[in-house]
Amino acid sequence: MSSSTLRDIAVHFRVNDIPGAMIPSTRLSNILERMHLGLPLSTLSLRYLLDHDLIDLHRLAIGEVPFEEYAATAIRAKQSRQHAAELEREAKEAESLAREAAWRDQYATQLKSEEAARKALESDPKHIAKMKSQALRRKYGMDYIDEPLYPRMMAIIKRLDAGGRLTEDDAVWLNTRANEHFTDALRDAYHLVEAKFLASEYRRTKDPWHAINASGHYRKCREAAAAVELLDTLPGHQIRDPKIRSAVCTTRGGGMRDLGRLDEALVMGEQGHQQQPRDFRPCTLLGAVHMELGNFGDARDWYAKAEDRGASERSIDSDLRGILRRLDKTRREAMRAFLVAENPARYGWANNVK
Repeated sequence: MSSSTLRDIAVHFRVNDIPGAMIPSTRLSNILERMHLGLPLSTLSLRYLLDHDLIDLHRLAIGEVPFEEYAATAIRAKQSRQHAAELEREAKEAESLAREAAWRDQYATQLKSEEAARKALESDPKHIAKMKSQALRRKYGMDYIDEPLYPRMMAIIKRLDAGGRLTEDDAVWLNTRANEHFTDALRDAYHLVEAKFLASEYRRTKDPWHAINASGHYRKCREAAAAVELLDTLPGHQIRDPKIRSAVCTTRGGGMRDLGRLDEALVMGEQGHQQQPRDFRPCTLLGAVHMELGNFGDARDWYAKAEDRGASERSIDSDLRGILRRLDKTRREAMRAFLVAENPARYGWANNVK
């Protein structure tokens, strides 16, 4: 039977407010359909009507009342059911609202408690110190510090972060015992502090060695522009000592190399070599610059001169590794091929540099 017919039957018997009355194949819709057709109901169906408080419908089904009398009472029963359903709906809605209000109150209380706990924690000196230490470690790239090294390491970090210089013992300790925690960021901080101190010493004393050493530290913390700028303040025409003049030229040339101004770096290196022909440092600079320019033969000759004048094979190879890593792919392959062909035993490591 179609749903529209079932709806009509449910309306006829004044039970269309009961959902099951209009759904096909439910117990109630089957009962109503049989009654509509004038068919008798089974004992089970009659029991169903009583169990579901459909007393008036039961009385009609067993012929106890005529339809007209049933219809009058059924309307009142329907209104009573609808009223009861409305009351139940309102009660459930009120219960739901009460639960929601209770949840909001509980949540607000929890938030207040958490906020109070947070404020108490944030005002705790131990917590404040811990947070500051964590922030400093993150700033200098240290997620973890070995427990035995922690106190001294944190003291060093705090000192450098505040712009304070390290003692010689601390500097040695960082480069040996605590070298694993001597991160690039911490090295930069160390060299920047040293550079600023030596630059101030140069301004105070006018000793050119302070400017030279300060520039070296600036270069090590990737502040090559500051290194060159400081050296440019030296009164070059007043410097007579060839050793100082060579050091100025070589250090300035290194800064030019860092800045990618390789032609100027060559000039500085050559001037430094002219001032101190037996010093390996200008030779090393010239070897590095020629290597970066792709002048491999000249680079080889200058590095050979540097070794002849005291530069260690280890320091030169370290410089070559750094150059190889910084070059673009095409120039890296050309430099790698040159080194391996030049001395495969010494430069075999070049094949592993990416």
